[in-house]
Amino acid sequence: MTEAKGLKKPVKLKAELSAMLGESELPRTEITKKLWEYIKGNKLQTKTVNGKPENAGKFIVADATLLSIFKNTNSTSKSGKLTDLTNMNEGETIDMMQMAAVVGANIEK
Repeated sequence: MTEAKGLKKPVKLKAELSAMLGESELPRTEITKKLWEYIKGNKLQTKTVNGKPENAGKFIVADATLLSIFKNTNSTSKSGKLTDLTNMNEGETIDMMQMAAVVGANIEK
C-alpha cells in the first residue's frame, strides 16, 4: 500500500477542530469537506459581509462552534495576505477563500 501524500496525507488536528469533527487525524481534503458539510448543514452562508445566514453566498457566518476554530487563525499566505481571526465574534463572517488559512491554522505543524 502506498503512503498518502500532499492533501490526501492525514494530518493531526488541533483540539478544537478535533472536538468538532470527532477525529484526531484527517487529510486536508476531508477536513475541508467536513467543514463545508457543517456550514451547509447549519445554513451558515451569506451573500454579504457580516450578513444574516441565508444558506447561500461566499461568506461564512461564525457560530459558536466555528468561532472556536476561526479564532486559531492568524497566518500570512505565500502572497503576503494576513488572515487574523483571533478577535472575531460570533455572527461575523469570513470569505470562503479564507478557509484554507483556517484549515492550515487548525492542524499541528
